[in-house]
Amino acid sequence: MSAPKIRRIVTGHDSEGLSVITTDEVRQGPSAFVTLLWTTDTSPVDNSESADGADRVVGATLEGGTVFRIGALDPGHRSPMHRTVSLDYGIVLQGKLVLELDGGEVVNLDAGDVVVQRGTNHIWANESDEPCVVAFVLMDAEPLTVNGRVLEPTPIVLPEPDRD
Repeated sequence: MSAPKIRRIVTGHDSEGLSVITTDEVRQGPSAFVTLLWTTDTSPVDNSESADGADRVVGATLEGGTVFRIGALDPGHRSPMHRTVSLDYGIVLQGKLVLELDGGEVVNLDAGDVVVQRGTNHIWANESDEPCVVAFVLMDAEPLTVNGRVLEPTPIVLPEPDRD
C-alpha cells in the first residue's frame, strides 16, 4: 500500500499584499497510506505565517491545531480500533468505505459521503475490491467525558514523512 500522489496548491501574498501561488507541487507520503497536505498549530490560524504547514512534524492530530491529509485504503485494508482527541471531517473521494463504531453500529460509505466524527472509537475498512481514497481534516478537541469518565485516545501511529 502506498500513499496517494496529490497535487497541492498553496496560496499566499507577495510583499505588496497581492495574492500569489506560493506552492504548486505533487506530494506523496512515505510508505504509509496517507499524504499529509497541511497543518496548523493554532486556532484561530495565522495566515501571515510563511512556514509550509505540510513540513510540520505531527502525529495523527496536532494539539491546538488542525491536520489535513488524504488517505488511500487498498481492498481488504482494515485499521485498528482507534480514537483521537479531535473533531474529524472525513470525505470519501473515491470508492467504498465501511465505518465501524465500538458500540456495534456499521455504516457503508460511498464516494461523496461525509462523516463528522466527534471523538468516537472506530475502525475504517475497505471491504470492496477497489481502492478507496478519503480526505481527513482533524481539529484538536477538548478531552471527551461521558458520565464522569474521560474517554482516552487510542491513536493510530503514522510513520514519519521523509525529510530530505
